[in-house]
Amino acid sequence: MAVTAIRGPVVPSRGALRPVGLHQVRITGGFWGQRQAVNGTATVEHSRTWLDRLGWTGNFVEPISPVRRGREFSDSEVYKLMEALSWETGRPGGTSHAAQLAELTALVAGAQAGDGYLHTAYGRPGQPPRYADFNFGHDLYCAGHFLQAAVAGARTGAAPEQLLDIARRVADHVCVRFADEGFCGHPEVETGLVELFRVTGDERYLDQARKFVERRGHRSLPEHEFGWRYFQDAIPVRDGEVFQGHAVRALYLAAGAVDVAVETGDDDLLAAVARQFDRTLERRTHISGGMGSRHLDESFGDDWALPPDRAYSETCAGVATIMLAHRLLLATGELRYGDIVDRVLHNVVATAVADDGRSFFYANTLHQRTQTEVLPLDREQLRFGGGPRAPWFEVSCCLNNVGRLVASLGTYLVTEDDGGVQLHQYAPMRVEAGGMVLDVDTAYPDQGAVTITVVEAPETPRTLTLRVPQWAGGGTRQHRVSEPNQQIRVELNMRPRWTFPDPRADALRGCAAVEVGPVVMCAESVDQEDGVSLDELRVDTSVAPEATAVKGRRILPVAGGWPYRGEPQTAEQPDPVVIPLVPYHRWARRGPSTMRIWLPTTPS
Repeated sequence: MAVTAIRGPVVPSRGALRPVGLHQVRITGGFWGQRQAVNGTATVEHSRTWLDRLGWTGNFVEPISPVRRGREFSDSEVYKLMEALSWETGRPGGTSHAAQLAELTALVAGAQAGDGYLHTAYGRPGQPPRYADFNFGHDLYCAGHFLQAAVAGARTGAAPEQLLDIARRVADHVCVRFADEGFCGHPEVETGLVELFRVTGDERYLDQARKFVERRGHRSLPEHEFGWRYFQDAIPVRDGEVFQGHAVRALYLAAGAVDVAVETGDDDLLAAVARQFDRTLERRTHISGGMGSRHLDESFGDDWALPPDRAYSETCAGVATIMLAHRLLLATGELRYGDIVDRVLHNVVATAVADDGRSFFYANTLHQRTQTEVLPLDREQLRFGGGPRAPWFEVSCCLNNVGRLVASLGTYLVTEDDGGVQLHQYAPMRVEAGGMVLDVDTAYPDQGAVTITVVEAPETPRTLTLRVPQWAGGGTRQHRVSEPNQQIRVELNMRPRWTFPDPRADALRGCAAVEVGPVVMCAESVDQEDGVSLDELRVDTSVAPEATAVKGRRILPVAGGWPYRGEPQTAEQPDPVVIPLVPYHRWARRGPSTMRIWLPTTPS
């Protein structure tokens, strides 16, 4: 068994499980194979076109235009694209983007200052000074994404060696400038610094990441109307009980804290992050796995504050959730973290991007009350907090975030240790790990049958461990792999099931949802009879749901000039109705529509 040693995005030096390299897992088709192919061609090309059209790549060109284009963090979109291009070029079966990476590397190199500082929005004539706004300047946030892009380029060999040289100069500058104080209002640099340490062995980068994590929580940032919680600066990381504030910032910080904890042997810090993540999953997570329920500040709400029509569930928060859960999985060996990865992949990441890879959701609502609209294909959208998929947004952090995740997805599906191999996610794939070669055949998530064929067996018998999702009973199944041509078959129960919310979730009380395997279902207006509004439908949970429909009643409102009266305000239609359902990840792909996941139930 010959496998090229190309490592993936996360390579800890210790932990209960080891991540597989990029070339050890090849997704061969199915649900994610098709999406990976679209991502590696259409999506990255679409992104590059928009970056050029709007001048975000042009910001790196000297002499600088009198007016810089894009928001203060637009540089990070170029870096995330570079990371996606690197993983796509390096993955087995991927499309090579080496020429484009060389072009972008040269572009970035020309914009780097002599002392290593790299940001096109600050420090040049007519611009604000460097680090003028720690709350919202994003200097270090952009630096973090650049470091991750450089790591991807180095590990795959897809980018010129110059890219890593630029990154080291960026990191050296950061270590000098922030040796004693300061940090960025938007975490991200922490994970970039740790991964750069893992590539170079330079412990200054790890130590600087540790400093950034430890400095938070002491109300050091300037006071803001959103409060210190928004910036994760209200409580020290190791003292928190649950994630608070801006969802993406909180999740990025947690991922960076896990990286620091693993590399420094700080088990108390690791346990603190795990504790906070567990409580967040229990009380502050949408059924889709989405994070964030406040539009104003893109933040977590209080415990059980999960209104479906105000679900923010930003796509970036979904990517960050997977990043965090994967790190905790590697560190602890607890396969239960694979459950949230499974949920987010199939109900946030898969929902976000259009079939052609050229438009996307920024936020992923669970209840679309007003009909979505058809957006022009040639104009960026200023409103990014909800609505239909758009070709581009003024804040377009999400598409390239999905791009880098999907390009490297194989590294999130499988792990190994001295005893064997663990399958955490199911897709058609060839796996070369733990001294064995496995072919996995499945139609997951549409079907629950998974067949693993041993193509090459290890020299000494080893264990193949399969995660069993909680909805299928939970736990693991283990099999000894000792000889070629063994076949292991698992049948996960994909029977449609009713799901009910915790009674403390006020906005969901009296509602139910349907799930099939890892997929959350929804009702969409385009499937209903003419004149029937989703708000008029009530489901009958005494009848078992089917994969494509549930039974219920239609409740018509009673007209009146005041919405509050002393008697019932609805009239139930006498005949039951059938309410068609579709996978949530398929909604808004057939024209303008309304949609809801949580459906009101009929009176008992």
